[in-house]
Amino acid sequence: MIPFEKPLVDLENRIDELRRIAASQLRNVDGELAELESKAKTIRQQIFSNLSPYESTQVARHPKRPNSLELIGEMTSGFIELHGDRNFLDDKSIVGGIARMDDIPIMIIGHQKGRGTKDNIFRNFGMPRPEGYRKALRLMSMAERFRLPIVTLVDTPGAYPGVDAEERGQSEAIAKNIMVMTRLRVPVVTVVTGEGGSGGALAIAVANKVYMLEHGVYSVISPEGCASILMKDSAEAPRAAEMLKITAKNALSMGVIDGIIKEPEGGAHRDLSLTASRTKNQIVTALKELSKKSPDALRDERFDKFLKMGAVVQ
Repeated sequence: MIPFEKPLVDLENRIDELRRIAASQLRNVDGELAELESKAKTIRQQIFSNLSPYESTQVARHPKRPNSLELIGEMTSGFIELHGDRNFLDDKSIVGGIARMDDIPIMIIGHQKGRGTKDNIFRNFGMPRPEGYRKALRLMSMAERFRLPIVTLVDTPGAYPGVDAEERGQSEAIAKNIMVMTRLRVPVVTVVTGEGGSGGALAIAVANKVYMLEHGVYSVISPEGCASILMKDSAEAPRAAEMLKITAKNALSMGVIDGIIKEPEGGAHRDLSLTASRTKNQIVTALKELSKKSPDALRDERFDKFLKMGAVVQ
């Protein structure tokens, strides 16, 4: 539970308890339930209609936020997961494979966080090592070979910063992915579903169309990391989040993304099916638009799109 959600969660617990009492004692509590549900709806709207950038970061990190495999399960059919980088090992923090989204065959790749401590350790908290990015690169190269559109789902604090990752060429793996993605001749669509952290996110996000879930965040560094480096105090993370312009609205206004996917009231973690449905609709719309373009146009437009970001006009 996020701290600012506590009043809402307490009220929702009261509603659940009242329903249990009504079911076990056959009491008519419709009037009381309606009043509490109306109050919960009002509180939910008040909280989530005016989140600060750091509060958005907390929502993006919610432990129950939909992860890539859950979204893939809801959005696609016939998903076949493909494993390994054919060089070192199978990084569990990157998942991917072939599937169908409606009637469109695709290659879908995403960061994968875990559920609970044990699973998060297994998934390395969604922070890929070089072999994770090399697996993603292998799958993207396969997609281009078979002319499959590529869909990527971004949700990572960043690339894993451990010594073993550096020894195996973390920066080279990320840089190569970015370079190769600028040259792909198939449609590429990315959705930032949670955290989009630094090069660890960008390594699978050089796309023709980039979208963000409403409460996702996208930044070169985490608010805590920025506060520790620039302000020498990680407690200044809320102020750093304001300065970093990490929200979906900020990213859209600066031209970093192409659109925002509205989340269910109270955040994506409250309704997986609705979140997946809205995300799928946006992806399918984008793929149909991009399918009309030639391979050369897809490559050139993607390259130009990213080349223009951050340009200084004198």
